[in-house]
Amino acid sequence: MNSGTLFCFAHRGYQLQASENTLQAINQALELAVGGIEIDVWNIGGQLLVTHDRRLGRLLSGNELITDLHPDSLLERTLPCGNRIPTLHEVLELVGSNAQLNIEIKGPNSAALVAKEIQMFVSDKGTSFEQYIVSSFDHRQLHECLHLIPEVRRGVLFSGVPLDLAASTVPLKAYSLHTCLDFIEADLIADAKRRGLKNYVFTVNNPDDLVLLAAQGVDGVFTDKPQMVLDFNERILGIGKSG
Repeated sequence: MNSGTLFCFAHRGYQLQASENTLQAINQALELAVGGIEIDVWNIGGQLLVTHDRRLGRLLSGNELITDLHPDSLLERTLPCGNRIPTLHEVLELVGSNAQLNIEIKGPNSAALVAKEIQMFVSDKGTSFEQYIVSSFDHRQLHECLHLIPEVRRGVLFSGVPLDLAASTVPLKAYSLHTCLDFIEADLIADAKRRGLKNYVFTVNNPDDLVLLAAQGVDGVFTDKPQMVLDFNERILGIGKSG
């Protein structure tokens, strides 16, 4: 029996083509026709900015905590590819209904703003709530999203193997379990499946890992190399047609 295909989330856009989490990187991923885009959001002074790091120094010069800065200060800075940090609203506009959008809540006090932004966008544009997944390692903020915007799917992020496996997804009424590749575990995958959850794994950049994960029944991956995943799926589909 052939292993199945894997749903492809472009991790922070197609960051091999442009700086991560930028509109350019996201657009490059959309041009590949990936199934999903993953981004990170922080509440910076009441604005939702799409960026990953809590402190400057990797992509932008400085060493300040981004939560100590005024949002305009971050929005004015240029990333290595020449783009700037976008807002969540700009990403929603760019993605439209062209791909599933996984919004990972990174910073504190972000859930209410994320819920409001999605509600307003869906109301204005007529897109579907089911197009979005809100995920986080901060399960309290996911619980807040459950109450504020229950129509949006919730993805529970783990970096480890919990003693109770996927049980913490139950009070969150989660749609998916997002598991770190370093801690992929058959019992965790199986428990998530028993609970009706999608199994998504991050961050997968090696084709050998795609083979292993597909064989274990994983549903999809977050990857910095979306073309690699698309090529893998094409090979699987080709084998299926000829087998």
